Amino acid sequence: MRIAMRTGSEPTTARSSLRVRFWLSVWGVVWTVAGTVAFALAGHPGWALACGMLFLVVAADLAFVVRHIRQGPHYQPGRDVPPYEPPHGPPTDRR
Repeated sequence: MRIAMRTGSEPTTARSSLRVRFWLSVWGVVWTVAGTVAFALAGHPGWALACGMLFLVVAADLAFVVRHIRQGPHYQPGRDVPPYEPPHGPPTDRR
């Protein structure tokens, strides 16, 4: 098991991509619903089914993104917290 360590070289202006994923998922929901309806009305049940299945994938992604956004920010050490010391000694393989 490998443990991620804080090195002090992390970007200080890093942003989460959750809001971008949220809006892309909303865009995907709109287009998959429109595609499902359009293909169903045009008499193409195979394409309507494909769009409906893609809608399920996009809706699941949207649910995960909303869940992560509602969890809020997680603790991140500030600039005043020094980097962690690297482990001393040989690496251990814990399996």
